[in-house]
Amino acid sequence: MIGEREIKEILTQYEKHGWSLRRVLLSAEIKENLPPTLFGQTDIVSSNIDALWFSRPSHEGRETWELRHLSNTPFALVEVFEADDDEDVREDARFEMQTRLMKQASKSGNEKVV
Repeated sequence: MIGEREIKEILTQYEKHGWSLRRVLLSAEIKENLPPTLFGQTDIVSSNIDALWFSRPSHEGRETWELRHLSNTPFALVEVFEADDDEDVREDARFEMQTRLMKQASKSGNEKVV
């Protein structure tokens, strides 16, 4: 299981490269082992997957979102949104990314899918 130190390193690395932490997805097991202040004011959502949502501006007014899995074998999914994409379209895409991440994590044995 990934711990506080490793998560701090991830947060520092992303911040260094201009990413903003937007959402935190945590299982009850990991959430109870982390200090509540670790993610600042960012919303923490109960989830079957442990992951962090980051975003940053991209070229030509686009916005890039990355869903970073929290595990000993880290990986991420990325989506670039157009400036004029409706928020509903963006939210649907982010939900689909979470589903894909959950499926991938379950294949690698990192998460329990309920």
